[in-house]
Amino acid sequence: MFLIVNLNLTMASRIEQLQQFVNEDPTDPFNLYALALEYQKTDERSAVDIFNRLLLEHAEYVPTYYHLGKLYQELTEIEKALHVFEQGIEVARKQNDLKALRELQAARQELLFDH
Repeated sequence: MFLIVNLNLTMASRIEQLQQFVNEDPTDPFNLYALALEYQKTDERSAVDIFNRLLLEHAEYVPTYYHLGKLYQELTEIEKALHVFEQGIEVARKQNDLKALRELQAARQELLFDH
């Protein structure tokens, strides 16, 4: 039990620290991205909200699309996942980010194959 309590405190302190980074520099998309990834471990809805904020404020930040799409997929919100992957594919294509483009296309194909 001590380990579980200690782990929860560590996650809470990481979230607090990451939130502080966001507050100090809200223009850096990585701060929001890191916060969303941390929330994804314990509070998926908060993670969705933060990823969506990233899409609104930093639509060019490609990693958001993969992780938000996968999160929607885990939450069985398939249409939303598909839409996010497709948006990400367009952004990655415009940025000529071939690695992200391949990852997003593969995630989209996997989603279509599974559903």
